[in-house]
Amino acid sequence: MSAAEKILPGHEKYARLFTPLELGHTVIKNRSIMGSMHTGLEELPDGFERMAAYYAERAAGGVGMIITGGIAPNPEGGMTMKDGDGNEVFAASKLQNEKEVEGHAIVTKAVHDAAPDCKFVMQILHMGPLAYNDMAVAPSPVKSRIGAFAPRELDEAGIEKQIADHAHCAAMAKKAGYDGVEIIGSAGYLLSTFLVEKTNQRTDQWGGSYNNRMRFPLAVAKRCREAVGDDFIIIFRIAAMDMLQGGMSWEEVAELARELEKVGVSIVSTHFTWHESAVPTIATMVPRAAFTSVTGRLRKEVSIPVITSNRINMPQVAEDVLAAGEADLVSMARPMLADSAFMLKAAEDRADEINTCIACNQACLDHTFGGKTTSCLVNPRACHETLLNYEPTPTPKRIAVIGAGPAGLAYATVAAERGHKVSLFDAADEIGGQFNLAKLVPGKEEFYETLRYYGRMIEKLGIALKLNTRVDTKMLEESGFDHVVVATGITPRMPHIEGITHAKVASYIDVLKGTKQVGKKVAIMGAGGIGFDVADTISHDGPSGALDKAVFAKEWGVDFENHPRGGVTGVEPQVAAADREIFLMQRKDTSVGKGLGKTTGWTHRLTLQRRGVKMMNAIEYQKIDDAGLHIIANGKPDILDVDTVIICAGQEPLRELHDALAAKGVSVELVGGAYEAAELDAKTAIKQASERAAAI
Repeated sequence: MSAAEKILPGHEKYARLFTPLELGHTVIKNRSIMGSMHTGLEELPDGFERMAAYYAERAAGGVGMIITGGIAPNPEGGMTMKDGDGNEVFAASKLQNEKEVEGHAIVTKAVHDAAPDCKFVMQILHMGPLAYNDMAVAPSPVKSRIGAFAPRELDEAGIEKQIADHAHCAAMAKKAGYDGVEIIGSAGYLLSTFLVEKTNQRTDQWGGSYNNRMRFPLAVAKRCREAVGDDFIIIFRIAAMDMLQGGMSWEEVAELARELEKVGVSIVSTHFTWHESAVPTIATMVPRAAFTSVTGRLRKEVSIPVITSNRINMPQVAEDVLAAGEADLVSMARPMLADSAFMLKAAEDRADEINTCIACNQACLDHTFGGKTTSCLVNPRACHETLLNYEPTPTPKRIAVIGAGPAGLAYATVAAERGHKVSLFDAADEIGGQFNLAKLVPGKEEFYETLRYYGRMIEKLGIALKLNTRVDTKMLEESGFDHVVVATGITPRMPHIEGITHAKVASYIDVLKGTKQVGKKVAIMGAGGIGFDVADTISHDGPSGALDKAVFAKEWGVDFENHPRGGVTGVEPQVAAADREIFLMQRKDTSVGKGLGKTTGWTHRLTLQRRGVKMMNAIEYQKIDDAGLHIIANGKPDILDVDTVIICAGQEPLRELHDALAAKGVSVELVGGAYEAAELDAKTAIKQASERAAAI
């Protein structure tokens, strides 16, 4: 073992995670990587300054290497935005000229000033047929089912231009102060579309045989190495299992990795899935470290380091992956979004203080693919470091927070962190509020981590926690608090229809808590997020796929052992039909589930469809009686012969305490569901509460 590989003192608990990695010309101080995430900051007018603050905070948090969000090598390769005159501009999302070098240098300087030993790598992303502009190019004019434009087929001169532009971009990255580049050759972006037959239908030297289909990505990697010299990190991100029917075979994946090593790539990074694949790889329902065995297999094919990724969200998970020999480096992208000090806390044996990524995607990927600035449900400061800060208060107050749900927990911890003396009250016997329902939904077990984090913060920050305590205006007045925050949440809305108190009726709370028996024939009134959670819970059979890799693979048709083409070709998902008949209904005439998250909604819809859940829209509810649920569907009256009717018809805010205090002139404010209960939304509740607590 070389000096660079010796375990650092104090890191015995995660010995492998904190072992430096020798690359020849440089050393990565530990085995952690903050993987690439496009944040939307890249397209903002002040993007460089905001990216500088965002990445510098993560660098200071102890991560070994940071890889930026995707930066295009040319206009046709990436995203665009429009200025006030309607002209297309690229802000920080492209690196092609000296002016852009100056902007990127702001970011690299900030990172290296914050942590000189943190390696900072820029991802070169050519989106190919997924580019958000009408200049999109590809090996063949095959439109992606998720692409906005049909791409133009590259001719010989066009191919040479793309190779040269990648190499030029790498050289510009070095000039801007980056320590390396990552070339993305996966996900359905340009380089990966050359590798797969269905998107590369060429018959010239760039298509046909696999040797020809590899030619373009290998040429890009080789030319980039020539452009930057030997003292620069080049990572190539490969689709180790692309989850495509007819995708890359294992032999093709391994051959590509070996050839990349030959042309001078420093590190191979394994990616899983294309964006258009019908297999979830990053949602909460995906087991932790689900795909690392694929990386481990590829690691045996090359002698250069290999990165693994996906659903590795705690230090012990990363340590276990490294101990199993399944990777040399572990990429944890969203976990660093959720907690910028992830590695610092691990190094100091404070893993119980890590604000864990729960893989909800609600504020990160849903925002990214919806054209919004990325953030994080559990950490609203993410990507807003220049806008939202928790500065010490010059005037500490005695604050009472009523309600220990998501909003109350966020407000209490931020206010206490700033120096306010906080008392947190809740009538229940545990903290969490609606999170205690969410954690019971199969595939949402990560909410236990959020509750663990808040419990630890309450203890660390000295918050006076008063559970099993109902407060009233008199008690709060007499206690002499300077300010009261009402985060009492919501109560389920009960529709005003005949028979709503019938014995068949159950609230979603009763069902999720298991306090009311559910029959074999069930109607769910309301198909928002809660309705889908309830349908998932009562249609679920056996262990959650989020806890069991074998169950996940079976339900989504993935063969990890034999690795057919794409990992999925010829493998039928095996999903048992629900052992009860379920109708999931909504009043709206839009498609059921349309309002769910952009990146995960399809997984929930597909899961329920496979279990036989009947989804119905444009339903008018008439009454509930012994015969069942009377409805009007498609203009015709009908009776659903059901045993149970579960009400998921929205919520009403609980504001009585706030209104009573306000009437008495008490300094009081509403946050979370008590403020706005149109739909349960922890993302909005935590963000609003954090912003309010940062301002008081």
